[in-house]
Amino acid sequence: MQLAQAIGRLIDFFYVRPFTGILSKQMFRYAACGGGNMLLDLVWYFLIYHYVVAERYIDLGFVVMSPHVASLVVVFPITFLTGFWLNRNVAFCATEVGSGRQLLKYALSVVGSILLNYICIKLFVEVYNIWPTPAKGLTTAVCVIYSYLASRYFVFAGKKR
Repeated sequence: MQLAQAIGRLIDFFYVRPFTGILSKQMFRYAACGGGNMLLDLVWYFLIYHYVVAERYIDLGFVVMSPHVASLVVVFPITFLTGFWLNRNVAFCATEVGSGRQLLKYALSVVGSILLNYICIKLFVEVYNIWPTPAKGLTTAVCVIYSYLASRYFVFAGKKR
């Protein structure tokens, strides 16, 4: 994987103080890959929303999708797959476990993250009466920690190649 190695070297170039004292190299790569995938998600969303969906409602016959939801539906599989590829080949490096099995585990961890997002935002706002924006920040922090741990110890666990 020449592309994965090049991305890894680029990320490692920025792995300097103060990051070296705070994060492991793997955690730094995970954060960089996640941040890059998030930016990619925003760019794709913008392009799909404005130029493909063209800010129109989409009538599927049995349901009408708003433009923002339709754009989300189109973008999600793209960033899901790029996130998986980056995590498998850059952040956690490929393991002996087959990619099909890892993809299934990754899908399960993403479903878990979506559910955790929902549960946390409801809990923080409706039970603990935290304002929605700070609650979203706390929710994001919880989900990032969950996602890293799920990726490291469940999805990409195993003998390294």
